[in-house]
Amino acid sequence: MSTILLVDDDPLQAYLCKSILERRFADVRRVADAAEALCLVEQPQFAGGLGLVISGHHMPGIGGPAFVEELHTRMPSLPVLVLGGANDRPDDYAGERIRFLPRSVPNEEMLSVAGQLLEQNAVKQA
Repeated sequence: MSTILLVDDDPLQAYLCKSILERRFADVRRVADAAEALCLVEQPQFAGGLGLVISGHHMPGIGGPAFVEELHTRMPSLPVLVLGGANDRPDDYAGERIRFLPRSVPNEEMLSVAGQLLEQNAVKQA
């Protein structure tokens, strides 16, 4: 079982997203910002079970593209799902392990993409 790390500074939005994710995935952990997420991935015990990071595009401090880039310097093969607004540019994110979805997508689509990314990660690690 892989851990999903949800990085979201908005408590209500994070609660809703975490609740949706927990319908399908058993281990979902939420942190409030990119700095906290980067500290967690530095811990070998946590990083060893990490299968997916879901992050917002807009975050205080370090923004989404810079966060994903920094995350991938530490864990290059880790998949990331970025949730953004309808007017955000998905081309801010490049790479086969990064997907961008508008927050307005149906819950089932977000769950499906998260599942696909987790599955791809498990196959590559096997």
